[in-house]
Amino acid sequence: MAHLIGEFECKLDAKGRMVLPAALKRQLPAVEREGLVVNRGFEKHLVFYTREEWSEITKKLSSLNQFNQKNRMFVRAFTRGATELNLDSAGRVLLPKGLLDYAEIENVVVLACQFNKIEVWSKLGYEELMSEGTDEDFSALAEEVMGGLEFGDM
Repeated sequence: MAHLIGEFECKLDAKGRMVLPAALKRQLPAVEREGLVVNRGFEKHLVFYTREEWSEITKKLSSLNQFNQKNRMFVRAFTRGATELNLDSAGRVLLPKGLLDYAEIENVVVLACQFNKIEVWSKLGYEELMSEGTDEDFSALAEEVMGGLEFGDM
């Protein structure tokens, strides 16, 4: 799968439906046929996966030793609320109310592409997350995370 790029602000209608942005649909050629999977993120947000990516994740999860209690707890927590989403004739997906409540999403979301997944944040939650650090903090984080990697001609 190609890495997804972009950040999109979308509005939800009164029923919790959201139109998938055209620029994002172009990056997901199978989305109209196969749909998406949504589940809880590690922070207070949701995550969209393609069916292909979700299958890869669940394949890895199913290989965990189910006799190990921490493995079982992780699988339960990770898959809790996972839901298949299909686009309707207007190109909208219906986000489950329980997941919207978990992520504290009301009427505006930010879709933030992260390689093979799309994070779905409340606009306020995303703004708070992104304003937590300063440019200096980002510079220090970049050095800590990426500083030891070889990048050739970069």
